[in-house]
Amino acid sequence: MFDVLIIGAGPAAVIMAAALAKHGLSLQGLAPMAPDTPWPNTYGVWCDELEALGLSDLVGHRWQNTVSYFGKAAATQPTRHRRDYGLFDKHKLQHHFLQQLSDMTWHLGKAATITHKADHSCVTTENGDDLKAKLVIDTTGHNAALVKRTSVNRPVAYQVAYGLVGKFSKPPVAPGQFSLMDYRAEHLSPEQLTGPPTFLYAMDMGNDVFFIEETSLALTPAMSYDALKQRLQQRLDADGVEVQDIHHTEHCLFPMNQPLPDISQRVLGFGGAASMVHPATGYMVGAMLRRAPAVGDEIATSIANGDTGDAIAQAGWHTLWSTERLRKHHIYQFGLETLMRFDHPRLCQFFDSFFQLPQAKWSGFLADTLTPFELVMAMVTMFGHTTNPVRGGLMGGVGTDGQLLLKSLIGTV
Repeated sequence: MFDVLIIGAGPAAVIMAAALAKHGLSLQGLAPMAPDTPWPNTYGVWCDELEALGLSDLVGHRWQNTVSYFGKAAATQPTRHRRDYGLFDKHKLQHHFLQQLSDMTWHLGKAATITHKADHSCVTTENGDDLKAKLVIDTTGHNAALVKRTSVNRPVAYQVAYGLVGKFSKPPVAPGQFSLMDYRAEHLSPEQLTGPPTFLYAMDMGNDVFFIEETSLALTPAMSYDALKQRLQQRLDADGVEVQDIHHTEHCLFPMNQPLPDISQRVLGFGGAASMVHPATGYMVGAMLRRAPAVGDEIATSIANGDTGDAIAQAGWHTLWSTERLRKHHIYQFGLETLMRFDHPRLCQFFDSFFQLPQAKWSGFLADTLTPFELVMAMVTMFGHTTNPVRGGLMGGVGTDGQLLLKSLIGTV
């Protein structure tokens, strides 16, 4: 019998597995594809977050010229972030962790059912194989195979993006530049402007290759890929840019405010299965890199102490979703619900004010590294120097979603 069985083979799986392998635990994995199957999506990160972890060499592309645009093209100067942004080299990221897992046993298949005994759990695969371990960790994403979630009567909001990697008749973004959020919208029709706002996420990849992606930050129900594709084409047409060669088409869809997992359950979640997506930004890989070591430490300590069953899972859950982190999560969710009600002008005013905060405050907000008190003070500071329309929208959010702020005081699921 193994110490830990990990369901999945994506970034969450290998990051968590590597954190456990450092303690000498016996590991096995279950996934429908081999763990070295290339990952399809791109993953972005602020470079200083990786520097703090000693993982800067995993960056494939890095930009010093990082900007956003919030307003009319003719009148708006870019907001300069003065902070390096990077894209992971997916192959390096994947194999950095896989090379730490040479002793891990992998099985091909999908989990069908799970049963729990006093000293172990047994996962039965769709092929009828039984895999036993002291702890089962589900890393299969937002539609988790085994993790159960709390019941919340709130529609799920989705971040959706449609993008292209390729070559163009002229640069769709300034050479050498990374644009985090370009909310300029002169290319949209009056009818589109009254609809949900979207922004361009774009970067110069070098060698005349660019990545451009039209993104809906969060919306219920989700914006369609067709609508985003149309807006992206309108943006290119307005700038006189023609697509000449498509190397890759990107489709991205994930929930921003998915219900939290039931942290009393025997199966531990990690990554999307544990609702680790940042409710205000959509980022997750950086958080997994930061939080996996602490979770691995607690699991390893619990197993070394001779704990079994629920006790091992609780060691992981209470590290992953501590009272402090639950409090912050509800504050972020309040912000998300409020922003989804903002129209285009008010949303631009909000982000313009947000990025005027001291960099330590806005970067900590995006990375979820502030304490609850620091998070609240950052929001209070921004409230003090933002516009009256934004203040009114935030105050309206208190009336509509005040229960989330109440949960943040209590720190419960």
